[in-house]
Amino acid sequence: MAGKQTFNMEDEFEGLDCNSSRLEKRFVRTMETLSKQPDKSIWSCSENRAEAKATYRMLGNGNLDRDEILRAHRDATIKRMVRSGGTILAVQDTTSLNYSTHEKTEGIGYIGDKSLGVNIHSCLAVSAEGLPLGILAQTSYSRMQPKDGSRSHDGKKARALEEKESYRWVKTLKTSTAGLPEGVKAITVCDREGDMYELLDAAEAGGQPFPIRLAQNRMTADSRKVLDAVRNERCMGKAEITIPRDSRRNLKEREGILQVRYGSYEIKRPKMLYRNKALKDSIETSVVHAKEESPPEGVEPIEWFLMTSEPVETVEAAYEKVFYYTQRWKIERFHYVLKSGCAVEKLQERSMEKTALLVLMYSVIAVGIMNMTHIARIRPEEPCTIFFEEEEWKVLYCTANKTKRAPRKPYGMQEAVAYLGRLGGPKRAPSDGPPGVKAVWSGLSTLNTLLAYREWLQ
Repeated sequence: MAGKQTFNMEDEFEGLDCNSSRLEKRFVRTMETLSKQPDKSIWSCSENRAEAKATYRMLGNGNLDRDEILRAHRDATIKRMVRSGGTILAVQDTTSLNYSTHEKTEGIGYIGDKSLGVNIHSCLAVSAEGLPLGILAQTSYSRMQPKDGSRSHDGKKARALEEKESYRWVKTLKTSTAGLPEGVKAITVCDREGDMYELLDAAEAGGQPFPIRLAQNRMTADSRKVLDAVRNERCMGKAEITIPRDSRRNLKEREGILQVRYGSYEIKRPKMLYRNKALKDSIETSVVHAKEESPPEGVEPIEWFLMTSEPVETVEAAYEKVFYYTQRWKIERFHYVLKSGCAVEKLQERSMEKTALLVLMYSVIAVGIMNMTHIARIRPEEPCTIFFEEEEWKVLYCTANKTKRAPRKPYGMQEAVAYLGRLGGPKRAPSDGPPGVKAVWSGLSTLNTLLAYREWLQ
């Protein structure tokens, strides 16, 4: 990405230790190069053939360790968390990258019945005001054989947790929140795939607060089904929220009113996990039920059952958990930027080890794009100098406004992102709202192309 930004690559990887200052400088230079045009291949975005070859040599250097890169970025993320202060949401989710045409790639596995590729499980740090801050944890995995549908459900449940793919949720909960400084409260947020008794147990044992969307109608200690029980609670209030766009169902972003109910329940350990004596017999939880009151015609209302380890004794506390869960969609947008804006499914490395390394590198770039987009919405008056050098914000202004007269003083981030939207997206009406991540990454790519050739056009 261009310029002096909150994700300045030199500052971002200041603590990187590869036992070689030359390798560390090459890595930072590569991150700067890739971030300028993230949707382009390494060859396309490199300044020349020599730089492209240097990048490929770097990727093959055994001293460039993926875990060390993640550690350095995590340290920078934690610094942003401290500056944000208070509550931080640690949002987990998995996305699958399809490389079915790469049959000869070393170490490639299956992500489904027949598809080749890799699954990426990430934990995204998001501030309480909704600003993406960085990656706290990221793992990759795939199956060496296609998905086996012959094993029974009970048989799968009987296996040790560490043998299951779902162990990634518990492992990520522990690694993402480990070693956080005092004063930073991280709250784990998961969708229905994270509804595992083992995860609830691990969170309680570690004192880790969470809201997790329930998928299973779990049994309570007083022999009730928890989803049915909270449905029967009286409506305690109504929350107004922005419901994110659902591209799978072709639904636009909309404003919605949710009826909110809540209650406290003691959840019993499932019978299928009776062999695991390390798990507690029951867990004390609160459950918040939020259901859309009047959805658009023909649209199924959203309905969330959010289990939390924290007490919910007031409607304000229930609203808070609903708000936390609405921020979960940020990781969906992160996956969108990673796949579309950074085109990681077009990578053509010869090994999955190098592919996973590049995915992590592009993950940092993707969060930077999101950070820029949302700063403009959350803190519109922030000066554009937090992201751009003087030459960059002047070229951006002149190009977007079709003028040769640059402003003397820097403008705010809201204006800067609006200008990027003009460079990277279609003409927008005032009612369209601020530019999204797609317009921002496209605008950045156009801006960096202009900057690269500016000296030849003067």
